[in-house]
Amino acid sequence: MTAGWADADRILADVRPPVFPAVDFPITSYGAVESDAGPGIAAAIRACHESGGGRVVVPPGEWHTKKIHLLSYVELHVSEGATLLFSTDPADYLPVVETRYEGLEVLNHSPMIYANGCTDIAITGTGTLDGQGSWDTWWQWFHECDEDFKRLREQSWYGVPLADRDAGDRLRSSFVQPYNCTNVLIEGVTVVRSPFWQIHPVLCRNVTIRDLVIDSQGPNNDGIDLESCRSVVVSGCVIDAGDDCIALKSGREADGLRVDVPTEDVLIEDCELRVKYGAITLGSDLTGGIRNVYVRNCRIGGPYFALYIKTNAVRGGFVENVYLRDITVSEVLKEVVQCNFHRGEGDAGPLTPYVRNVELRGVKVERARNALLLRGYRNSRIEDFRLVDCTFTVDQPSTVHHAALSFDNVTINGNQVKDIHQIR
Repeated sequence: MTAGWADADRILADVRPPVFPAVDFPITSYGAVESDAGPGIAAAIRACHESGGGRVVVPPGEWHTKKIHLLSYVELHVSEGATLLFSTDPADYLPVVETRYEGLEVLNHSPMIYANGCTDIAITGTGTLDGQGSWDTWWQWFHECDEDFKRLREQSWYGVPLADRDAGDRLRSSFVQPYNCTNVLIEGVTVVRSPFWQIHPVLCRNVTIRDLVIDSQGPNNDGIDLESCRSVVVSGCVIDAGDDCIALKSGREADGLRVDVPTEDVLIEDCELRVKYGAITLGSDLTGGIRNVYVRNCRIGGPYFALYIKTNAVRGGFVENVYLRDITVSEVLKEVVQCNFHRGEGDAGPLTPYVRNVELRGVKVERARNALLLRGYRNSRIEDFRLVDCTFTVDQPSTVHHAALSFDNVTINGNQVKDIHQIR
């Protein structure tokens, strides 16, 4: 065990989920009916909060609702057999709230479940959150958002204050988003048909995400996005996503530089990560940096990459102290690891990213196209990238440019690898 893994145990010991008073607030006691549960849910949340906290209970049934805004000291419990069906009418997510879209600050439609500036909040239970996303509803915005996103990026670069930004009306909001919250628990629920990113904490501290089932194949439908968060444990989740399974981010471009809050001290363990792009992804919105990430005892099968680190000279940022251990990969469609500074704008930008101290230990790969694609810059090499006790079966050679790479007991296609030239 490397010294880094002792830090993982510290994270596990330090991150503690919130505890709530043993008082239930059934939504049916506040007027909720299955055809229109929103007002009753909101009333139960207010009553729970004002009484000092407890559990807002959604009983079995199909409960149609609009946006849900949590308050401090409230646990939203979605019971076994309960489904929250969220409206597909954008007007039901107004007025706009403070949020982020792909790393940029924006006033946008509310996420379906949202909290801002709260302490001690939770979503629990074994019921289902159904965003009712489809190509007839939210997902069609994927083809309609380019001009709005371009305008938002320009406003960010020119320093337009958040209150004065106009980002149009075709930027999708995340499904579940605690924003600037402390002591967050998301546990047990099944998440389906998300409009966009599915579980997306931003600027949060002390976050526990465990035992989720996430299954949504919409465009860019990442499973879990941890953005500018500190002290996070993700465990026991099963994720089928339309994009990255678990992505770590820290803001983008000018906003990322201004806010300057990294994602750090993250432990991911005992998860099953399936499709589509990166099983574990760092970036590409990582201008604020990412450090101290630990991934262990996970099973990966079906995405393009097991570990995907992506940035460029427009995003910049840093990645350091990333450890993967005891990972089983049945198949990835491209590289086991891609660490690439040349995505999108490549080196045509003002920022210089760096990546250093990345270790894969005990990673077993049954099938991949390539073991590695590592592409740093001549003036910013990928430093101290280590493979230890790894076994890969691959179809094609690796690509390595401007990277310091070492091997210790590594086998590729049955051959012991001791030198970088053996994998090219």
